[in-house]
Amino acid sequence: MKTGNLTNESKLGERFTFPGTPLTVQRMGYGAMQLAGPGVYGPPKDPDAAVAVLREAVAAGVNHIDTADFYGPHVTNQIIKKALHPYPTGLVIVTKLGARRPADGSWQPAFSPPDLTEGVHDNLRNLGLDALDIVNYRAMGAIHGPAEGSIAREVTVLADLKRQGLIRHIGLSNVTAAQVVEAQAIIDIVCVQNNYNLVNRNDDALIDDLARQGIAYVPFFPLGGLLRYNHPRCRLSRTGWGPRRCRSRWLGCCIGHPTSC
Repeated sequence: MKTGNLTNESKLGERFTFPGTPLTVQRMGYGAMQLAGPGVYGPPKDPDAAVAVLREAVAAGVNHIDTADFYGPHVTNQIIKKALHPYPTGLVIVTKLGARRPADGSWQPAFSPPDLTEGVHDNLRNLGLDALDIVNYRAMGAIHGPAEGSIAREVTVLADLKRQGLIRHIGLSNVTAAQVVEAQAIIDIVCVQNNYNLVNRNDDALIDDLARQGIAYVPFFPLGGLLRYNHPRCRLSRTGWGPRRCRSRWLGCCIGHPTSC
């Protein structure tokens, strides 16, 4: 492997080129969300270990990192910059906009034009970049699932930021098929990032449609990390989603986080 240009094919599978871009990545990437502290808020307990994890991922051939400046907030991007900047040729960093983290650690929508513009500049500053490879607009929807509703205003803002040279390419996250079509009428969309795994296959038809167009589908929680709060014995079905809020003994209600029950 040449660490300077990430030529290691290793065991990460075949490569994929985002449509209409020069960006080619391994099929398996690295999601940086958990580099921040507990609840994706504040610094990690061991910042040096977080840096080491990123460097090891890149050394193993990973050249696609998914992040967001609202992770922490700011913490995850600052760790990425510390670990990898100046970035090796071929490393693709994909970030997202649409949320903010106030002092109480909650997840709040942030999709007004000023919010989105500020989010782009926050990402640029904390990653140490002049332009962002790909920015996904993360519709809040039903938090961990999409909900219908127009996203034209938000996509139009990102399209304008792309024309300014601050964003190279645009993607979507947590969206419906109709929202993908709506966004494509405004600007080229290079990827869609939704919740998808063995127990959540709602996007099968969308995936087929995107594949016909050559558009990347990037699942989050691909190993089932999202809590399934649909069992009557799971307290999350009554209290709403939140890390470690469920204390039932019914482990079948949770996928990937049994300690949350």
